[in-house]
Amino acid sequence: MVDQTEAVLFDIGNVFVEWDPRNLYSKLIDDARELEVFLTDVVTLEWHTEHDRGRSFAEGVRLLADRFPEYEDLIRAFDERWNETIGPVFTETVSILEQLSEQGTRAYGLTNFSAEKWPTFCRQHAFTDLFDGVVVSGEEKLVKPDPRIYQVAIERFNLDPERTVYIDDRLDNVHAARQLGMIGHHFTGADKLAHELRAKGFLY
Repeated sequence: MVDQTEAVLFDIGNVFVEWDPRNLYSKLIDDARELEVFLTDVVTLEWHTEHDRGRSFAEGVRLLADRFPEYEDLIRAFDERWNETIGPVFTETVSILEQLSEQGTRAYGLTNFSAEKWPTFCRQHAFTDLFDGVVVSGEEKLVKPDPRIYQVAIERFNLDPERTVYIDDRLDNVHAARQLGMIGHHFTGADKLAHELRAKGFLY
């Protein structure tokens, strides 16, 4: 029988689905050099992280378009065509989530994600129904790797950090989870994840 104190806490972007603004902007910017400049200097991860922290897309677009008026239409596309930043679903990771659910192991999400975009994402991706709960950064006004958002998940889901595996594609987020006593796994593929979960007794 599965020990109900065990739990698995997942990141979502680039663990369950590919997320990359390049998926959208490669359709809109033909010149390879301009595309790189745009993604490096204009629509940056730092800018988008503020949406994950709770800033509205309307405000974010306005602020960035004021700085780069020549790119206003492209900047607006980040909001209006945001779904196109999402790439393929990683079906092997979804399969792991399904196995955890079937065997009765609690599985949760902890994601840096805009509160505006999260409901649409859930409607489009049925695997999100398998989570026992999800902490969304945009709702909490906190983003990983801030330890406070991990603490929100620990308290809300009654997690025992030492019996919880945290999975993320970003090492800084994994390190933050380990600092709170969790078992951190740097996600590089579903095969390695399944192997580690089995080795640690979380997947049967």
